[in-house]
Parts: sequence; C-alpha cells; structure tokens
Amino acid sequence: MLGNLKPLEIVLILLVVVLLFGAKKLPDMARSLGKSARILKSEAKAMKNDDATAESTAAPQETAAPRTIQAAPGDTTSARPVAEPADRTQA
Repeated sequence: MLGNLKPLEIVLILLVVVLLFGAKKLPDMARSLGKSARILKSEAKAMKNDDATAESTAAPQETAAPRTIQAAPGDTTSARPVAEPADRTQA
C-alpha cells in the first residue's frame, strides 16, 4: 500500500495530519505513545519473570490416574488412555 505513494502524496498526508491534530498536540501524542509502549514492555517483562518464578518454585504434584478419552456415543471402541508428555517445561 505505501509502495504506491509518491513523495508528494506522503507530504500532503503529513500536512493533513498536522492540520487535523495541530502542531502543538503532535509531540504530546508521540510522547504519550512512547510512554504507553514503555509501560507495555515493562509489564510484559514482569509477567514473563513472574511465570518463570512460579514454574521454578512450584512443588511437584502427586501422580494422578491417567486421563482417558471417552468413546463417542454409538462408537464400538472403548475408552483409551491419553499419553501425556512427562516434562511440560519449555526452554
């Protein structure tokens, strides 16, 4: 889409944006957008750290009976056990 725009068209679009929002408000909007991006980035990093901490401190759970998949109504096969991976941690 942007590949088809000529330099004059881009300048006209920027001029319309400046006229709509005003030259004074544009720096404030950019500053607020940057602040929001920094907050989002720090929150995402904090959530990632919280997940890593929770996984490392989690106590091993007792082994439960294997889960089974129930046969569909009218299916002649019986229920079969579900093979679950032994290690659920991801690198």
